Amino acid sequence: MGGAERILVVDDTPHNVKLLADLLRAKGYEVAEADSGAAALAHLEREPVDLVLLDVVMPGMSGYEVCQKIRERSETGLLPVVMVTALDPREERIKGIEAGADDFLTKPINAAELVARVKSLLRIRELHARVGAQAAELADFNATLERRVQDQVQEIGRLQHLKRFLSPQIASAMSRGMEPLEPHRRRVTVVFIDLRGFTPFAESSEPEEMMEMLAEYHGEMGRLLMAYEGTLERFTGDGLMIFFNDPFEVPDPEERAVRMAIDMRDAASQLLGKWARLGHDLSLGIGVSSGYATLGLIGFEGRQDYAAIGSVTNQAARLCDAAKAGQVLVSDRVLQAVEELFLAESMGELELKGLRRPVATHNVLKLR
Repeated sequence: MGGAERILVVDDTPHNVKLLADLLRAKGYEVAEADSGAAALAHLEREPVDLVLLDVVMPGMSGYEVCQKIRERSETGLLPVVMVTALDPREERIKGIEAGADDFLTKPINAAELVARVKSLLRIRELHARVGAQAAELADFNATLERRVQDQVQEIGRLQHLKRFLSPQIASAMSRGMEPLEPHRRRVTVVFIDLRGFTPFAESSEPEEMMEMLAEYHGEMGRLLMAYEGTLERFTGDGLMIFFNDPFEVPDPEERAVRMAIDMRDAASQLLGKWARLGHDLSLGIGVSSGYATLGLIGFEGRQDYAAIGSVTNQAARLCDAAKAGQVLVSDRVLQAVEELFLAESMGELELKGLRRPVATHNVLKLR
């Protein structure tokens, strides 16, 4: 706050007003005076103050009524109000709390107590002001971020709408600033999921039927992705690429990834059974790998995506390609991290396309 704090003294007795005003001015406060509740409210409409010392018993409008009206106005809803009374302090305290008072002083006024209570409430008001300023800064930041998003993605009008198009983790990182999205290297666990038989199905099906089935499939996969807090990197018609431990680190990323993969396999099996009864021959394959990747924004000025780049993503993709219907193929490194939790069968060392060395591979069957 700039300058001395401003205090409004409200009392219908001139002697009381002068006493309080003199005490406060001697401590460096600016003091405004009002001799009635109506005058006090009129003053607050004209100019702001930092605290109100309000007499309880006044003609026309009691201090309680004035306090209630102060609380009703958005501009003064958090304004500190100290009730001043010569009546029974216990009974008046209850009435004052109900009216919205912050503190109480009993007549005759003790000067030291007056100054101490005023200082305490003004400190609280300053904290409220700081919080309000920070909230305004945050609102301004969010508005700025939203404008940037609107420039890049024209069909998105608001940040909340943006979260429907981006992984929630990426949207959250953007809302905190772009630092988490700068290029960096981190160990991640990558999951590739793919619907087998989708291409011939799409060629032989009506678009409406295909879109309806994809909506079911994506709905189930998306529900589990959100539940396990995975980061969705790639979202194609029949496949997904998900990674864990970035842009925000999580405990036990391998365990999360495998649990999600098992749940996705089980959820998909119900959909696949339903589609099989309609004459569609589809199946699901999943590959999981763990290792270091470089992560960050890729693309160009008009469009950017958040991506993981490295051999770990290639390995997960090739394991997914090699997975047969219903299999969750994981690398040896992934199994070592979760073997106490899951039953798995060894698939031996597989020659995977694009990888120079065979990969020790395991098919995860179920939770132990």
